[in-house]
Amino acid sequence: MSDLLSKCNVCGALLDEEDLFCAECGTEAPIRANSNERLPTHNTTHNFSCQGCGASMSYDARAQGLRCPFCGSEKMTPDPDKSEIKPTVVVPFQIDRARAEVLLRQRLAGSFWAPGDTSTAAQVEILQAVYIPSWAFTAETDTHWTADSSNTPSGARGDWVPVSGDHRGHYENNLVCCSSALTPAEMFELGDYDLTQAVSPDEINLDNVTNERFTVPRKYARPLARRGFEAREAAICQKYVAGRSRNLRVNVRITELNSYPLLLPVWIMAYRYKDQVYRFLVNGQRGTTTGKVPVSIPKVMTAFTIILIILGLSSAFALF
Repeated sequence: MSDLLSKCNVCGALLDEEDLFCAECGTEAPIRANSNERLPTHNTTHNFSCQGCGASMSYDARAQGLRCPFCGSEKMTPDPDKSEIKPTVVVPFQIDRARAEVLLRQRLAGSFWAPGDTSTAAQVEILQAVYIPSWAFTAETDTHWTADSSNTPSGARGDWVPVSGDHRGHYENNLVCCSSALTPAEMFELGDYDLTQAVSPDEINLDNVTNERFTVPRKYARPLARRGFEAREAAICQKYVAGRSRNLRVNVRITELNSYPLLLPVWIMAYRYKDQVYRFLVNGQRGTTTGKVPVSIPKVMTAFTIILIILGLSSAFALF
């Protein structure tokens, strides 16, 4: 499932059209015999850009009135047909519309800080199934790490001792979201996807669904993927430091970098509670949720008052 164009002759990292040097080891990229070699693309129709949030998407060809699923704006500007990166696979929806709304009601009812009537009084204004573009990266890592450990030898004068080590890792399907409308935090809270359930784009009629356009080339997704690999390596190397640690540093060399573009299913909904509109998201495959929930001011004030009373009583007992 690779979109492989060419690889670095030294470290095996992927090279894009624009690369003059390998992003991993700095080796000069070879001259391509075929200058027309590119990622697979396809022409998209029914393209619109939202004047409210700037999202660019391909709409369901059967849609009548258009509203942006990300911000609810009706100010949609038609775009000309464009050629964009073709996803290698698509993760299909497993959560239907009715189930997505049930998950919203359950989330609102289960929030301690929300007003008591939120679950029943909230009115869903938008409930839209959208495919979100992403890149999936696979790589080998070779990491040298250093840190300070509190596990000092007996009789040592200092409180910290320097330690170091090496770690080799293998990572598959490290996802980099390419949405221009959803935040990285929102996609992180939606959780992982089971990519073994992905299907060919030919099995999904992308002309009759809403999907955010694939506008982020792999070249610009690579640095985000690298940060993800470095963060995961740092978390693993942290476990090798005995006792407490500080100043953990990881030097990660990435090889055999590979990737492919795909689409992920997300239910996007906007609901209104009183005069405020909130956004709520559902992982279209697993059903995990994220979104803002109204906060009850009386509940917050009550909790604050209780804390003040407890602190006052603690201070009073301390005087005796």
